[in-house]
Amino acid sequence: MPLLLFALAACSPGSQGDDDEGVSRSLVLAHPLPPLAPPRTGVIVPFSQRLAEVSGGRLTAVEFIGGALGSDARRYYPMLLEGVADIALVVPGYTAVTFPRTALSAFPGVCDSPVDCTAALQRGLGVLEDDYNARILAMWSPGPPVLVTRDRPVRRLEDIRGLRLRVPSGVEMPFVEALGATPVQQPVTEIYQRLQTGVIDGIVMPAGAIPAFRLQEAASFLTTWMPLSATPVALLMNRSAYDLLAPRERSWVDEASGAWLSESGGRVFELATARGLRVARESGVEIIDLSDSEKARFLGAVAEVYQEELSRRIGDATVAEILAELLGG
Repeated sequence: MPLLLFALAACSPGSQGDDDEGVSRSLVLAHPLPPLAPPRTGVIVPFSQRLAEVSGGRLTAVEFIGGALGSDARRYYPMLLEGVADIALVVPGYTAVTFPRTALSAFPGVCDSPVDCTAALQRGLGVLEDDYNARILAMWSPGPPVLVTRDRPVRRLEDIRGLRLRVPSGVEMPFVEALGATPVQQPVTEIYQRLQTGVIDGIVMPAGAIPAFRLQEAASFLTTWMPLSATPVALLMNRSAYDLLAPRERSWVDEASGAWLSESGGRVFELATARGLRVARESGVEIIDLSDSEKARFLGAVAEVYQEELSRRIGDATVAEILAELLGG
């Protein structure tokens, strides 16, 4: 049986359902993030602090930081299911085929800021949770992507045509192709070098990630809008690990997670977005805001792809029905 929980030295040899006052337990929480990454400061740290607070220190999270249990971010969901960790940070977009409903949050028009996108995810949580064989502790959004380019400024639809652009997941690919560019997927750890050397012409990703990957050093231009929304980040718990907790312990986990934690993630990415744009501007990157008429042209270019997708079924719902949940309509 996979390891789901490990006990602290003070833990008694009783059953997992024992609700004895003297029992202390610790949950393994794994993620690939550095200490100052927004998802850590905005979600993981608040969760750990709240859990320790509400439990009086009887249930805590032991954090395996910076990829200590694995450097490949795509492996964190399988790692969670295998019981290597009790709780893990997962980026659904990295393996979008595994999370087909969640992937729709990247579709055009769903949301326009980290806080707005996080609210859309909370509205749609009832249909999105079918993607997960795990308990969702929090789900939040880094916000819609911007476009950073090395040599060519993108001011009009014509400017994006022919560019080779790195995209966060396969979900964005048909939309980027509809704009006339060539989308590619590459590990996020390689994007700086590949942009700097010209292997790719640009990168589609949230502005909050610019400082973390030093993109301001490799890019010359930043277009602040793309006809896309954003796939989320999620903090997930192994269902068996949750079920093995005593009822009081489960209540502590519930109190330390949920909507307030998701909203915290959205707020921290709102700040990260502002910082990313500021860092780019101060580093000499030209910031380009598309006109409303040009945005309409971009949306027109992807409209056929969007319409074709609406009738596609994912389980018992169409794409249109899932999007309606996200939009609150």
